[in-house]
Amino acid sequence: MAEKQARRGQKVKLLYIVKILSEFTDDEHPLSATEICQKLASYGVTAERKAIYDDIECLLAFGYDIIQTRTPKNGYFLASRDFELPEVFLLGDAVRTAKFISEKKTRELTKKLDNLVSKYQAKSNLRGIYIDASSKTHNEELFYNIDSINTAIEQGKKIRFTYSKKILREGKQIVTESKTRTVSPYAMTWQFDYYYLIGNYEKYDNLMNLRIDRIHSVEIIDEPVRHFSEVSTYRDTFDVADYTKKLFGMFGGNTQEIKFRCSNKILEQVTDRFGDSIFISNVTEQNFDFTVKAAVSDALVTWITNYSDMIEVLRPDELRDKIVDRAEKILKVYKK
Repeated sequence: MAEKQARRGQKVKLLYIVKILSEFTDDEHPLSATEICQKLASYGVTAERKAIYDDIECLLAFGYDIIQTRTPKNGYFLASRDFELPEVFLLGDAVRTAKFISEKKTRELTKKLDNLVSKYQAKSNLRGIYIDASSKTHNEELFYNIDSINTAIEQGKKIRFTYSKKILREGKQIVTESKTRTVSPYAMTWQFDYYYLIGNYEKYDNLMNLRIDRIHSVEIIDEPVRHFSEVSTYRDTFDVADYTKKLFGMFGGNTQEIKFRCSNKILEQVTDRFGDSIFISNVTEQNFDFTVKAAVSDALVTWITNYSDMIEVLRPDELRDKIVDRAEKILKVYKK
């Protein structure tokens, strides 16, 4: 029995060496052949120091980027990984700040990302980390729902689910209201710190955007989706990038050509929102005009009013009227 276990140990020795180099080494923390033997012993695998050199040669021949170094001490470390340390940090920050990922799932994903680097690098990654639980969703179904929605999109099937939102009841009580909806799903997109489902609610002839963290109990039903060409301007392909570019805060509205006059001071903010490919004209030392196609919505009005007198809508009149109406309402509040 012991002999059989010893043979099995030798067969998996290379795998354990890769595991050891992945977890316990980086350019600042190499391991000597003797130390690798000691680590192998903790997994129940016996090895001689001289054999480790041959094992390292085998791993190098296979393609592992293992470096032998003399500083800060003699030893070996894994030099290249699937993800470099800055990439892991970047992904970790994205997970930690994503509001649609629950606190529990955030910690699970962060731990998995830490497994992509050495334990020493993972430890430095955790320093100063703060997860704001108050901004995180409490919906633990989210990842299962994303999988179900994606399956439905691939199969061209409708989905049924409950959609929840908070409302204020009498007595200052905040409660959650849930309704069942049947939707033709077309795409999912991550916008403004939330994950959205873009689809058609069967009662209406338009597109709608629903936050996936508010969706529960997704069920794929055996009904073909309503084709998006019936409820949008897209015909052969649903262009998610084009669709989301025209929206503000994922609020829908009639898409129109809009002409703005802006102060040069907010050029960065304009290009951040609409991209560098906007059509710019009438450039002066103080202002410039630009034209885009966007959905006329309350969210767009809010974005415009944020910049006060530094931006003016030249057309359409419908949007100008909405901004005047918003300004008058604000003035009325403060002139009581």
